[in-house]
Amino acid sequence: MSEKIALVTGASAGIGKSICQHLLEDGYVVLNLSRRGSESSHERLIDHPVDLADVEATKEAIAELAGQYDITTLVHNAGVIRPNLIEDVQLEDLQYLTNLHLSASIVLTQGVLDAMKRAGFGRIVIIGSRAMLGLETRTSYSATKAAQIGLVRTWAMELGQHGITVNAVAPGPILTDMFTDVVPEDSDKAEQIARGLPVRRLGRADDVARAVMFLAAPDNGFVTGQCLFVCGGASLGSLSL
Repeated sequence: MSEKIALVTGASAGIGKSICQHLLEDGYVVLNLSRRGSESSHERLIDHPVDLADVEATKEAIAELAGQYDITTLVHNAGVIRPNLIEDVQLEDLQYLTNLHLSASIVLTQGVLDAMKRAGFGRIVIIGSRAMLGLETRTSYSATKAAQIGLVRTWAMELGQHGITVNAVAPGPILTDMFTDVVPEDSDKAEQIARGLPVRRLGRADDVARAVMFLAAPDNGFVTGQCLFVCGGASLGSLSL
């Protein structure tokens, strides 16, 4: 491969921004597919605005990018929570998260497969969540994040023969805007959550990005169909926010 090209969704902030920075440092051209542009500029960073919950807009965006670039690394990171107790869950929120977490995963993967198969190489990494194991107020979020693992395992079986690996990373709790919007970083609640983790601290976006870089590395072609929890040990038991 003469040029390493990665498409990262939601690369403008939080975990996606860190993933983007790590890929740039490793020499990748990075295509940022998100609703807003990047806060920083780089000669190898290309922003492409789109609402990934809009299926038709996502199809148009990936068709355009795949027509210009041979994308052999895909990281679908974009996500939102839409929290509610079961009594207040809105099916409109479930549909939005289904489009964003699942439909976008399918549409984007379909869009990059030709380039990956031609290259005989591909890395697909989906950012899931520890919440897929269950968490209060996360009905729509945990359901769609759990469903992503079904996609990962199925695609790993279908695509391994083409040199394409498919894996997931399940973060949490990570200090990003998504987390601190619910639990302020310096709050007693944040300290309580950290004390409840085996590592006794909350995660950082870089913790997740390093896991993504491992799964995306060309040398790691024998790891596929897996979900790597980057959660400080939260997946070992219950977690209460």
